[in-house]
Amino acid sequence: MLSALLATLSPALDAELRAALDFCLPPPDDYARMLYYHMGWIDEGQPALVAGKRTRPMLTLLCAAAGGGDWTHALPFAAAVELIHNFSLVHDDIQDESPLRRGRATVWKLWGKPQAINAGDALFTYAHLAIQRARQRGLPSAVTMEAFQLLDTTCLHLTQGQHHDMAFETQGDVSAGRYLQMIEGKTASLIATAAESGALAAGRPPAVRARYREFGRHLGLAFQIRDDILGIWGDSSVTGKSAATDILTRKKTLPVLFGLDHHPALRAAYQTPAVADEDVRGIIAMLEACGARAYSEEKEKHHADIALENLAAAGPTGEAGEALHDLTLQLLGRNQ
Repeated sequence: MLSALLATLSPALDAELRAALDFCLPPPDDYARMLYYHMGWIDEGQPALVAGKRTRPMLTLLCAAAGGGDWTHALPFAAAVELIHNFSLVHDDIQDESPLRRGRATVWKLWGKPQAINAGDALFTYAHLAIQRARQRGLPSAVTMEAFQLLDTTCLHLTQGQHHDMAFETQGDVSAGRYLQMIEGKTASLIATAAESGALAAGRPPAVRARYREFGRHLGLAFQIRDDILGIWGDSSVTGKSAATDILTRKKTLPVLFGLDHHPALRAAYQTPAVADEDVRGIIAMLEACGARAYSEEKEKHHADIALENLAAAGPTGEAGEALHDLTLQLLGRNQ
């Protein structure tokens, strides 16, 4: 069910994204090339097929259809969600000085940081232009204005979350509670908006929209915590990265922050100038001994359960409702 629906939704979303960026001069214009490259449409001037999973806009379209609406009416909102996500990725890569994304050089590595900032700003702007296309789909102006408010509020939450994430890098005492607040802004806020905007396009009442929003918010929290757990204990053949990476880079994820609060030896290890490869196993053992893994798994389950409760309360219907439930279980790792 899910695969069949995604096979229909994906090409329509891609067409909407390309239409939203239609203001660009086509490649080989260098400005357009940066944007097309990041979106996965070209590879340094050549066609490419490396676009991201686009989970967020798929949630928008599925929530619209499951809410009894015409999912094509939600395409402008889905495109806006995806463009905002990509705007944040371009800027995150600059701030983190990440050389790679999805196995390719990042925009700033190819065009430099100043031009990459321009590319991110452009994607932010195109997201707003995408929403304006909702009127062509027959949605009322009032609905479009609500979508603008949702998107702009989300952008504030995204940037606040990124601010705190960067600040945590130089702060010694970061509690698990503060970390959860940070990922609510950086990760969960856009997923919440993705779900709610689909319900908005479907014309659902505020109470139902609130259920979809809470579904998305808790799904985002559970998804990020699960990613934190897999970053240490995951199978590298599945996750695509070594379990040692988060430890070696001393990334302050939820299990690590819990461990720093509950294991003095772990705190001492993290205060050294660098974590050696041979220390990784010992650090993972300390995390398990102090209950960091169990704590994180409990938090993940807590938010996953709330997400599923809110999804059920929202009353999704039809094949899209089944597909939305299946996608949720897939994101939560519960479909095995």
